[in-house]
Amino acid sequence: MKNFLKRNGSRAKASLAGKHEYGFTYISLLFVIIVIGLALGSTGQVWSTVQKREKEAELLFRGGQIRSAIERYYKMPGIKGYPKTLEDLLKDKRQPVLMRHLRRIYEDPMTGKADWFLIKAPDGGIMGVKSRSTDEPYKTKNFPPGLENLEEKTRYSQWEFVYEPVKKPGGSK
Repeated sequence: MKNFLKRNGSRAKASLAGKHEYGFTYISLLFVIIVIGLALGSTGQVWSTVQKREKEAELLFRGGQIRSAIERYYKMPGIKGYPKTLEDLLKDKRQPVLMRHLRRIYEDPMTGKADWFLIKAPDGGIMGVKSRSTDEPYKTKNFPPGLENLEEKTRYSQWEFVYEPVKKPGGSK
């Protein structure tokens, strides 16, 4: 009988020891899952920031392209004036030879649509565009030359890409 108890007692102890190990493994697994969840959450936040910064850079590029196209349209020799529509930048029919100041009408990267807010010139034409997005920008300083007017703006809708001719002394343009 002693041998029987000795053999079965050691099995019972081994059985109890195994149950404690399963509990430890379960808690370890829960801890690992929590750590992975936190890491994925922070990775998602970083990815979101990267995407927004890329959209900002694209907004600066596209807005700058439209502004440059308006400038070229305005400065055409012998014909002064702002375009009446953005489509006029695609096909400028004011001269015998068709001119293209812009390849296509870009979408606003912040809204995903070509729904720019048009900034009107005194003559009724379009002198610039700006985004309709009211989100806050990350970039508020160190803009490239020509876009210094975007410094300290608190919304993308305040980023105006405008062409205004430089006035010469004496009132002429």
